[in-house]
Amino acid sequence: MSDKSIKIPGPDHPITVEHNPSRVVVTLGGKTIADTRDALTLCEASYPPVQYIPRRDVDMSLLQRTDHSSHCPYKGDASYYSIIPGGERSKNAVWTYEAPNAAVSSIKDHLAFYPDRVDGIEEMASPEAGAF
Repeated sequence: MSDKSIKIPGPDHPITVEHNPSRVVVTLGGKTIADTRDALTLCEASYPPVQYIPRRDVDMSLLQRTDHSSHCPYKGDASYYSIIPGGERSKNAVWTYEAPNAAVSSIKDHLAFYPDRVDGIEEMASPEAGAF
């Protein structure tokens, strides 16, 4: 199955995963979907950076797993969730690599959100900013 190939990041397709020192908050419809100080920022080639949020910091009661999936030769097989309060707009809005390739193994047990399917993915630099 050539569509399940594994590629290693390198100079032609760099991928970095680093701890984000900022607080990251994902909101939709006035609800906080995720709130963490432990996000990982994945930078891949020329794509915009993506925040991967630990599952423990996501309100999983607002998510519903779907049967949608995709494959990235660099990261592995992704599973998807819809955000229930978001309705059709938030269908398959969240993805996760439950068994990521070795090069990005640190994103295991983390979730990422499509920015256009939520109201905001905010990064707050100072620890006290936006504290409840």
